Amino acid sequence: MDMQLDPAGDDLPLMANTSHILVKHYVLDLDVDFESQVIEGTIVLFLEDGDRFKKQNRSVEEACQSESNKGCKLGMPEPCHVPVTNAMTFSSEMEYNDCAICSKGEKDTSDKDGNHDNQEHAAGISSSKRCCDTGNHGSEEFLLVLDCCDLSVLKVEEVDVAAVPGMEKFTRSPELTVVSEELRNQIVRELVTLPANRWREQLDYYARCSQAAGCGELLFDTDTWSLQIRKTGAQTATDFPHAIRIWYKTKPEGRSVTWTSDQSGRPCVYTVGSPVNNRALFPCQEPPVAMSTWQATVRAAASFVVLMSGENSAKPTQLWEGCSSWYYYVTMPMPASTFTIAVGCWTEVKMEPCSSGDSATETPFSPPEADFRHVGVCSHMEYPCRFQNASATTQQIIPHRVFAPVCLTGACQETLLQLIPPCLSAAHSVLGTHPFSRLDVLIVPANFPSLGMASPHIMFLSQSILTGGSHLCGTRLCHEIAHAWFGLALGARDWTEEWLSEGFASHLEDVFWAAAQQLAPHEAREQQELRACLRWRRLQDEMQSSPTEMQVLRPNKDKTGHTSDSGASVIKHGLNPEKIFMQVHYLKGYFLLRFLAERLGDETYFSFLRKFVHAFHGQLILSQDFLQMLLENIPEEKRLELSVENIYQDWLESSGIPKPLQRERSAGAECGLARQVRAEVTKWIRVNRRPRRRKRREREAVFEKLLPDQLVLLLEHLLEQKTLSHRTLQSLQRTYHLQDQDAEVEVDAQAGHSKFPGAEGTSHQEQPTTERPPWPRLSGHRSLFSSRPRGIVPFAKTAVLNSALRVRHRWCELIVKHKFTKAYESVERFLQEDQERPQRDSFIHLLLAWGTGPGHQRRDYVAAKAVSPQPGSSLGASLSQRLVPARHAQKADSHKRGLPPWIWSGAALGFRVLLHR
Repeated sequence: MDMQLDPAGDDLPLMANTSHILVKHYVLDLDVDFESQVIEGTIVLFLEDGDRFKKQNRSVEEACQSESNKGCKLGMPEPCHVPVTNAMTFSSEMEYNDCAICSKGEKDTSDKDGNHDNQEHAAGISSSKRCCDTGNHGSEEFLLVLDCCDLSVLKVEEVDVAAVPGMEKFTRSPELTVVSEELRNQIVRELVTLPANRWREQLDYYARCSQAAGCGELLFDTDTWSLQIRKTGAQTATDFPHAIRIWYKTKPEGRSVTWTSDQSGRPCVYTVGSPVNNRALFPCQEPPVAMSTWQATVRAAASFVVLMSGENSAKPTQLWEGCSSWYYYVTMPMPASTFTIAVGCWTEVKMEPCSSGDSATETPFSPPEADFRHVGVCSHMEYPCRFQNASATTQQIIPHRVFAPVCLTGACQETLLQLIPPCLSAAHSVLGTHPFSRLDVLIVPANFPSLGMASPHIMFLSQSILTGGSHLCGTRLCHEIAHAWFGLALGARDWTEEWLSEGFASHLEDVFWAAAQQLAPHEAREQQELRACLRWRRLQDEMQSSPTEMQVLRPNKDKTGHTSDSGASVIKHGLNPEKIFMQVHYLKGYFLLRFLAERLGDETYFSFLRKFVHAFHGQLILSQDFLQMLLENIPEEKRLELSVENIYQDWLESSGIPKPLQRERSAGAECGLARQVRAEVTKWIRVNRRPRRRKRREREAVFEKLLPDQLVLLLEHLLEQKTLSHRTLQSLQRTYHLQDQDAEVEVDAQAGHSKFPGAEGTSHQEQPTTERPPWPRLSGHRSLFSSRPRGIVPFAKTAVLNSALRVRHRWCELIVKHKFTKAYESVERFLQEDQERPQRDSFIHLLLAWGTGPGHQRRDYVAAKAVSPQPGSSLGASLSQRLVPARHAQKADSHKRGLPPWIWSGAALGFRVLLHR
């Protein structure tokens, strides 16, 4: 496999040589310092050489076998030759505070002290200095390659696990008289392979080993994307130390975490689901095949709460006054990129006394109890599995907690807490056993770039869901809950197959939400058809506005899942900024699964889905694993012309809209809810054509109550109209309370109906639109690979924009398109307050695309005002180009038009328009 990487390109390299050596467990010991915005400490890696790993993962070996004969060489930069004497001198000078946050942070002087921070090598993966394989390469020394960026690596050393009392039980000798490298590695090999029923003992020994003294420093070097470690004389992975400790610190600008303030103005830091995953939080093996467990101790000031992807509901341990420690662990092997942390002054929102058991619901798709019972043995690597636990299989609602900034606790109490139990119960009724034993839900700060992100045992949600009513909050919850199965418990072996996570979550979102609402079958069907209609419109827009090569769900085709000999690989377009706005994997994946469910029938399809979850949980999958099992488990009469090859050709390996979907949407009739919307659109068009002065006895239009999704569809149809008068827009705003769409309710003005008031109450001048270029449509919400489950398929972070936000988005489009100046404040509020940064930025691009005709300066100012708090925004340059020609005109005319004087900030911020009215 060709591993040459264009440093100016947009591909994301996965550098770790997982085919040669594998991290089985991480032990993190970290201090969080908000003053210096640094997380520092140590991480201990317990390793297993590749031979044993390949035996345990034959399926992965077979998937990569066709590539193994190519003899691909992975070029590596020349390692840093650090004299042992200098290294020892350095280690004696380096000291760490037990709790860095409790004392004033020191400046990072690592460069001055000769520490080996990441160097920005322009050569990417390859280097002309030295080219060697990272496995067994004759006289060359073995290199352990870890994914790493934006970190200051201070020291790497071997851990003397043989010095830990009691470790002799892992050797063949009753006493450890002669300690050798081979003996230490034997201890680690025995430790990492302890049976699942000894997991508590295993975690205890991991913790004790992580505190053992070092027994020799290791040579290391860093480049843009990796950390390479070697030991003099160790020529193979078997000879390399199997327990190593890395001393490091993050950088304030590191891309894996964000330092910010919450909605109450208190400092916090959290993992944001960056395209680089966790490699800027700790050195790790990023490829999904590197399934590992971990435990972490995090120290922070006593006023902070530490939340993490862990199986235990951690409580703080006071170390001394003003400083607390938090401990989490995970026993289910997961990719390191699923590790999630959030440290802030969060408040736990308590559930008021209520019978949560009443929230359990039955759905039309609820399977018989026998379907949930364990049959046979799990196929994954050994760990304490809930699917083997009889009590876990019947647990409809897992324990859960909700955390939020103190100012949002009331909103969480009103909406979020009430919806978690029915949504969890609905998910259990459809798929069975919850893969994870508990759930923490955190309302994250306002700069979070999407609506939600799912991780093991923890879920991040945007504050936007709290102001969107039960519909927005419920559907978002259901989407993230679905990721517990698809995206976390079952993950894609190749990250380019994002549809295996996002397509399933989008499809199950509707099913879960219908079950949680206890809708009758016909009501559930109507709502799902309406949402399918909206997604169809999104998909059509997406195909028109996105690059062709990024519309393919299986871009690597026959090479999907393949890596180089070392295990390194490249994620195509993984760093492409366009990815932020893409939702192809959500939509095409959703329609493929909907197509299969309709072809098979709901009962057959969901019965199969439960079998598939049971067969593959705890494992990594490819598209063919799902499709082959599906076709093998359905009756011949229902299979018809379905085949893996046909599905590849029509759905997964072609750009554009799949032909079966095109035929289905062309032939299908609109659902009843969509027809009702068309009737309302006709009324509004008729109203828009009325003259300002109507006959007194002319009948007033009466508008029906609309569901949130219906209101979205109504606004989209109205956006297709060439002209809408300001009088019509004002009435539209008043009828559906569009200025108040922060609160999503069933739109029912004046006891269920709203009468169009005609020209009464309108004082502004009528300004119908004139001829102009076609309105630049945007295709709804597009988030950072969007709401991803962390790591298995990068970027979680979530699906198609929910109705409340789509209503605000479409309403703002109408305002700008028709120059409805009275409502510009709504646009400004949308741009400044909406938590979906990609959504907001895409709307600003829409403002820029609207041309430079009369009145554009006001729109540009609105956009500039919204972007101004975002340092380094790329939109600054675009807006500056638009505003510069009008600089003098703005100065002269600023008071008359209510625009601010021209004021720019430094280039580091891009620009900032200071607010002067």
